[in-house]
Amino acid sequence: MSASSHPLDVATQLEPQGEGRYRGHTSPQYANMVGPFGGVIAATLLNAALGHPDRLGEPIAFTVNYAGPIADGEFDLLAQPARTNRSTQHWQVELRQNEQVAATATGVFAARRETWSSVEARFPEVPPAATLPRYPNVGRAQWTRCYDMRFVHGEMQFSAPAQPQQDSASTLWIRDEPPRPLDFVSLLAISDAFFPRIFVRRPLWTPIGTVSFTTYFHADATTLDAAGDAAVLGIARAHQFRNGYFDQSAEVWSATGALLATSHQIVYYKE
Repeated sequence: MSASSHPLDVATQLEPQGEGRYRGHTSPQYANMVGPFGGVIAATLLNAALGHPDRLGEPIAFTVNYAGPIADGEFDLLAQPARTNRSTQHWQVELRQNEQVAATATGVFAARRETWSSVEARFPEVPPAATLPRYPNVGRAQWTRCYDMRFVHGEMQFSAPAQPQQDSASTLWIRDEPPRPLDFVSLLAISDAFFPRIFVRRPLWTPIGTVSFTTYFHADATTLDAAGDAAVLGIARAHQFRNGYFDQSAEVWSATGALLATSHQIVYYKE
């Protein structure tokens, strides 16, 4: 399958409309329980900045705020650099649908240079992806068909009666399905592909929605090229569930132990 025909590339494809304006379209393959999968929307917003003729450097941070529901169909994007400095470039991206703002994003791009480096996070000891069974697709969320997930621990277990867990931590191997070489677009989408932590901690179908989602990219394009289309290792956890909101953080590692990205988000839930 060529890159241009991969479902993720189709879902994040944008038609230039001139002066930093683009038109996109939701993808039925990345549908969620309500609206589209937030990770592919974030990846589409990033793609608008990546494809802009004024873009300099590579993304190091990208934040998406989901301001309102996104309906199936077309939407318009406006991407523009807010400021360009000697080492960083700051971006603003806006998604509008039916003349209303549905999502906004801010991004920071930079030209990396060789410096002293150290990784304090640790790659865990885990079995290889090929030795683990593939997690079944979640019928309510079409987008899960677009990922091969293999859990080391912390999978969702909707049994009857539901059994609350001691914590919401998960470790799993994940890759695009069908396989696709890793890049910034797919890495951003994967960073949001961890099931809402409340579903792991308390396995009940609960109305939820991500409010704000930030990914920090620790890898450059060369590191992502080296990762190829192999599964990456994801680690996700929550810190607190309180009064209608919970947070969750995640790490994404290459199969060879390179930390590729970390992410944080705040999620609304309804009792």
